Amino acid sequence: MLNKKVAQALNEQINREMYSAYLYMSMSAHANNIGLKGFANWFMSQYHEEMFHAMKMYEYVLRQGARVKLLAVAEPPAEYASPLDMFTKTLEHERYITASLNTLMDLAIKEKDHATKIFLEWYITEQVEEEDNDNDIITELTLIGDNPHALLMLDREFATRAVTVPTDFSKGVEAAAKAAGE
Repeated sequence: MLNKKVAQALNEQINREMYSAYLYMSMSAHANNIGLKGFANWFMSQYHEEMFHAMKMYEYVLRQGARVKLLAVAEPPAEYASPLDMFTKTLEHERYITASLNTLMDLAIKEKDHATKIFLEWYITEQVEEEDNDNDIITELTLIGDNPHALLMLDREFATRAVTVPTDFSKGVEAAAKAAGE
C-alpha cells in the first residue's frame, strides 16, 4: 500500500499527464486550424501517448491500494505563433514533466517505496526520449526557417506518425498493452 505522501504525489502526476494530453490536443487543433494536418497528426499521436502515461499511473495507484483523486485539468493555450513555437513550448513542458517525475522519484526513494521507484523508472527513461525527439524537431524547424516548401515536407513526414500505444483502456492498461503486442 502506498503511503499518503506518495499517493498524493502520484495523483498530482496523473493530473500533469492529463494536462499534457490536453495540451497536445490543443496543439493538434491549432495545427489543423492553420492547415498543417501532419503536425496535427503528430500532436494527436502525442495526446494518445500522454493518456497512456496517465492511465498507466492511474492503474498503478489503484493496484497499490490507494485512492485515485482526479484533479481539475487546467486550460491549455489555444494559439501558437508558429510550428517552432509549438515545439519550443512542447520541449519546455516536457522538461517540466521530467522535473516533476524526478521529484516524485526522490520522494519514492526518501519514503523507501521500492515498488514506486521501479515503476517510475519507465517514466524517467521515456522522458529522455521525449526531450531528445523535441530537440531534434526544434533543430529541423530552426533549419527550415521561413521556407514553406520545407515546412510542407516536414508536415507530410509528420502525417505518417502512427499511434504506438494502446488507446482503449476499457479493460485496463495491461490488457490493452497485451492486445497491442507490447
